[in-house]
Amino acid sequence: MGRALVRGAMNVLDENIIASQRRQLQRWRIPFRQIGHELANQGIKDPQIIPLLRRLKQPTFFTRDYDYHDPKLCDQSYCLAWLNVRPDQAASFIRRFLRHSVFRTHRQRLGTVVRIHPEGIECWRRSPSEPIQIKW
Repeated sequence: MGRALVRGAMNVLDENIIASQRRQLQRWRIPFRQIGHELANQGIKDPQIIPLLRRLKQPTFFTRDYDYHDPKLCDQSYCLAWLNVRPDQAASFIRRFLRHSVFRTHRQRLGTVVRIHPEGIECWRRSPSEPIQIKW
Protein backbone atom coordinates (compact mmCIF):
# COMPACT_ATOMS: atom_id res chain seq x y z
CA MET A 1 0.00 0.00 0.00
CA GLY A 2 2.97 2.30 0.22
CA ARG A 3 2.32 4.19 3.45
CA ALA A 4 2.61 2.92 6.99
CA LEU A 5 -0.63 2.04 8.71
CA VAL A 6 -1.47 3.79 11.96
CA ARG A 7 -2.75 1.38 14.60
CA GLY A 8 -4.84 3.61 16.91
CA ALA A 9 -8.59 4.21 16.60
CA MET A 10 -9.01 6.87 13.94
CA ASN A 11 -11.09 8.91 11.58
CA VAL A 12 -10.25 8.22 7.94
CA LEU A 13 -11.07 10.65 5.14
CA ASP A 14 -11.55 9.48 1.58
CA GLU A 15 -9.58 11.25 -1.14
CA ASN A 16 -12.79 12.99 -2.20
CA ILE A 17 -12.83 15.23 0.90
CA ILE A 18 -11.54 18.56 -0.40
CA ALA A 19 -8.48 20.35 1.00
CA SER A 20 -10.44 23.24 2.56
CA GLN A 21 -12.44 20.75 4.62
CA ARG A 22 -9.30 18.90 5.67
CA ARG A 23 -7.81 22.21 6.87
CA GLN A 24 -11.00 23.03 8.79
CA LEU A 25 -10.86 19.69 10.61
CA GLN A 26 -7.22 20.42 11.50
CA ARG A 27 -8.21 23.85 12.88
CA TRP A 28 -10.85 22.15 15.02
CA ARG A 29 -8.22 19.61 16.15
CA ILE A 30 -10.27 16.67 14.92
CA PRO A 31 -7.73 13.89 14.33
CA PHE A 32 -7.81 12.04 11.01
CA ARG A 33 -5.75 10.35 8.34
CA GLN A 34 -6.60 10.79 4.68
CA ILE A 35 -6.39 8.22 1.90
CA GLY A 36 -3.66 9.29 -0.52
CA HIS A 37 -1.90 11.42 2.11
CA GLU A 38 -1.21 9.59 5.39
CA LEU A 39 -2.82 6.27 4.38
CA ALA A 40 -2.32 4.20 1.24
CA ASN A 41 -1.31 5.56 -2.12
CA GLN A 42 -3.16 8.25 -4.00
CA GLY A 43 -5.66 6.76 -6.42
CA ILE A 44 -6.32 3.60 -4.39
CA LYS A 45 -9.27 1.77 -5.96
CA ASP A 46 -12.58 1.35 -4.11
CA PRO A 47 -12.25 -2.47 -3.78
CA GLN A 48 -9.04 -1.92 -1.80
CA ILE A 49 -10.61 0.43 0.78
CA ILE A 50 -12.54 -2.18 2.82
CA PRO A 51 -9.48 -4.46 3.27
CA LEU A 52 -7.50 -1.36 4.31
CA LEU A 53 -10.15 -0.43 6.90
CA ARG A 54 -10.12 -3.98 8.30
CA ARG A 55 -6.39 -3.65 9.01
CA LEU A 56 -6.89 -0.45 11.00
CA LYS A 57 -8.08 -0.22 14.59
CA GLN A 58 -11.67 1.04 14.91
CA PRO A 59 -11.74 3.32 11.85
CA THR A 60 -14.59 5.62 10.92
CA PHE A 61 -14.37 6.18 7.15
CA PHE A 62 -15.86 9.44 5.84
CA THR A 63 -16.56 9.58 2.12
CA ARG A 64 -18.66 11.45 -0.40
CA ASP A 65 -18.94 8.26 -2.48
CA TYR A 66 -22.47 6.80 -2.55
CA ASP A 67 -21.07 3.30 -3.26
CA TYR A 68 -20.24 2.90 0.45
CA HIS A 69 -23.87 3.46 1.46
CA ASP A 70 -24.69 -0.24 1.39
CA PRO A 71 -26.01 -2.10 4.44
CA LYS A 72 -24.25 -5.26 3.20
CA LEU A 73 -20.97 -3.52 4.09
CA CYS A 74 -21.80 -3.42 7.84
CA ASP A 75 -18.87 -4.90 9.74
CA GLN A 76 -17.93 -4.74 13.42
CA SER A 77 -14.39 -3.64 12.56
CA TYR A 78 -15.31 -0.21 11.11
CA CYS A 79 -17.91 2.49 10.47
CA LEU A 80 -18.70 3.73 6.95
CA ALA A 81 -20.08 7.26 6.81
CA TRP A 82 -21.42 8.64 3.53
CA LEU A 83 -21.49 12.43 3.59
CA ASN A 84 -24.58 13.30 1.56
CA VAL A 85 -23.80 17.03 1.78
CA ARG A 86 -22.13 19.66 -0.40
CA PRO A 87 -18.33 19.29 -0.66
CA ASP A 88 -17.79 22.53 1.29
CA GLN A 89 -19.95 21.26 4.19
CA ALA A 90 -18.07 18.00 4.85
CA ALA A 91 -16.05 19.21 7.86
CA SER A 92 -19.08 20.70 9.62
CA PHE A 93 -21.07 17.51 9.23
CA ILE A 94 -18.13 15.31 10.27
CA ARG A 95 -17.80 17.34 13.47
CA ARG A 96 -21.54 17.29 14.05
CA PHE A 97 -21.64 13.49 13.58
CA LEU A 98 -18.67 12.88 15.90
CA ARG A 99 -20.34 14.99 18.61
CA HIS A 100 -23.77 13.33 18.29
CA SER A 101 -24.71 11.46 21.47
CA VAL A 102 -25.45 8.25 19.53
CA PHE A 103 -22.06 8.22 17.73
CA ARG A 104 -19.71 10.01 20.13
CA THR A 105 -17.31 7.08 20.69
CA HIS A 106 -15.57 4.67 18.35
CA ARG A 107 -17.38 1.80 20.05
CA GLN A 108 -20.78 3.42 19.32
CA ARG A 109 -19.90 3.84 15.64
CA LEU A 110 -18.42 0.41 14.91
CA GLY A 111 -20.60 -1.93 12.87
CA THR A 112 -22.59 0.86 11.22
CA VAL A 113 -23.10 2.20 7.74
CA VAL A 114 -24.48 5.73 7.94
CA ARG A 115 -25.76 8.43 5.64
CA ILE A 116 -25.07 11.89 7.04
CA HIS A 117 -27.32 14.59 5.59
CA PRO A 118 -28.71 17.99 6.60
CA GLU A 119 -31.88 16.52 8.16
CA GLY A 120 -30.12 13.88 10.26
CA ILE A 121 -28.46 10.49 10.12
CA GLU A 122 -29.68 7.30 8.51
CA CYS A 123 -28.00 4.31 10.16
CA TRP A 124 -27.79 0.62 9.41
CA ARG A 125 -26.51 -1.83 11.97
CA ARG A 126 -26.06 -5.53 11.33
CA SER A 127 -29.42 -6.74 12.62
CA PRO A 128 -32.23 -4.43 11.39
CA SER A 129 -33.15 -4.62 7.73
CA GLU A 130 -34.50 -1.07 7.71
CA PRO A 131 -32.33 1.96 8.47
CA ILE A 132 -32.72 3.79 11.75
CA GLN A 133 -33.52 7.51 11.32
CA ILE A 134 -31.78 9.80 13.81
CA LYS A 135 -32.44 13.53 14.02
CA TRP A 136 -29.78 16.10 14.80
